Amino acid sequence: MPRVHIDVMLKEEILDPQGQAVERALPSLGYEGVSGVRIGKHIELDVPDDADVAATVDGIADKLLANPVIERFSWRVDATG
Repeated sequence: MPRVHIDVMLKEEILDPQGQAVERALPSLGYEGVSGVRIGKHIELDVPDDADVAATVDGIADKLLANPVIERFSWRVDATG
């Protein structure tokens, strides 16, 4: 069974308050100069061998995992699996 990794992120034009909070906290932890922090979701799942991986994963991500109005998703098949 192919192992698929899906990443869901806010679109670039959408403000990311959680990412901004992390970015503001980093200097107090000694991490200066880090910027552009964005927070998202990472999902892993196994797809049946007989499934059309692209159609299955695109459908799951588009219909369930991501809100297409404010989020984008990308996915990859685990090369080690």
